[in-house]
Amino acid sequence: MSDQPALYRYFVELAYNGTSFCGWQIQDNAITVQSTLEEAFSRIMREPVALTGAGRTDTGVHAKKYVAHFDTSQLLNEQSCQDLRRKLNSYLRESIVIYKIYQVPNDLHARFSAISRTYQYVISLEKNPFIVDFSYELHPDLDINRMNEACKILHKYTDFSSFSKAHTQTKTNLCTIQKAIWIREKNKLVFTIQANRFLRNMVRAIVGTMIEVGQHKISLDDFRQIIENKNRSDAGLSVPAKGLFLVDVTYP
Repeated sequence: MSDQPALYRYFVELAYNGTSFCGWQIQDNAITVQSTLEEAFSRIMREPVALTGAGRTDTGVHAKKYVAHFDTSQLLNEQSCQDLRRKLNSYLRESIVIYKIYQVPNDLHARFSAISRTYQYVISLEKNPFIVDFSYELHPDLDINRMNEACKILHKYTDFSSFSKAHTQTKTNLCTIQKAIWIREKNKLVFTIQANRFLRNMVRAIVGTMIEVGQHKISLDDFRQIIENKNRSDAGLSVPAKGLFLVDVTYP
């Protein structure tokens, strides 16, 4: 018989302001969301706690809903999870909040079990000091109708190499886009995109290229050709990270 104690898996739903973090993933000599959370969990639970996240967010990217999991030999009931959440929120810096902690089956994985992720990108059409850290300020008028036509083109493809950061360790650049739309909200443009998976830098590169469509710098045929060329250098510049939010992760 094994002397190893039984392990129980818990999901953590949280949000964070990514401004002061070097992304989600632990790095040497950098403050990241993962390292900050693991230090807090380990201190409060009085045991080493390793968190596995739903995905990697880059430096400066925010999350309105992020999901991670951890394994522990402690069997936590609903009240224990609530107490842990309260203690963590008291301990953590103001830029992170824990919404929920709950037990899940041991084979449910925060990253590999996710069936979709949804991101939003916010463009501010005016100078606004209250959203400067959470949007990309852009004054030229953008043709949102053309940008939504470009969204329809995205649905026709699955290989998004043109919008992927070069030299990544991903085995495939295939993604299935489930939703893509631009909506105007007063003096903001909000881009929402949902897919089964995303490549490094993919959303910011798509937005940067769609801005060129909205400014009539490239045609819809050009946009289609950029995707088919599968060459990152053909696409537009990546927009700043501060306008990007992970807003949902869904599971079976």
